[in-house]
Amino acid sequence: MKLLAASDIHGDINAVEKLAKRAKDEKVDLVILAGDLSIFGDGLEGLLKPFKDAKKKVALIPGNHDSEADIFLLKQRYPDMLYDMHSYAFRIGDVGFFGCGLANIGPNELSEYEIKKRIENSFRYINDSKKKVMVVHVPPYRTKLDKIGKNMSVGSTSVREMIEKLKPDKCICGHIHETFGLEDRLGNTDIINAGPKGKIITV
Repeated sequence: MKLLAASDIHGDINAVEKLAKRAKDEKVDLVILAGDLSIFGDGLEGLLKPFKDAKKKVALIPGNHDSEADIFLLKQRYPDMLYDMHSYAFRIGDVGFFGCGLANIGPNELSEYEIKKRIENSFRYINDSKKKVMVVHVPPYRTKLDKIGKNMSVGSTSVREMIEKLKPDKCICGHIHETFGLEDRLGNTDIINAGPKGKIITV
């Protein structure tokens, strides 16, 4: 399965148009948006239309700049093309997708305990899938993807714990602008900070 993952679009319709074109040109099976679609709700109007026009399904979670209400609104507007992954799970073939949005700091904050519980609960529905993809907004703690400056780690301890416990094949995240496009590995899990330019991922 071929995925196009992106994050932190922050209402940039030009970025979405480029992503939709890339998704169509590269014949991806699914687009994943790992949070911060908007700037506190601004920029959502028409944001996903390019994906609809390209006839691409989209799975998404809220970031710390989005709210759960924003995601609910998008689900109502695009009911036939969206998968909500915030504390939910779904399968496409033998690939299971699960995760949790928002972040452990700032607006729309979730506690580390809540992040852990939501990830665990969503995982239960796809735990027997042959391949597993975890989608979160905040990257795991103490990896290449959660660094601000040389030594400051601002990632989620719960995300790291869940990767080590649940062992997904891929973990897609965003949030830290300084590490957009970088990848790391925890055990056998590939971790990708998708960023607004997007990354093609094969599962």
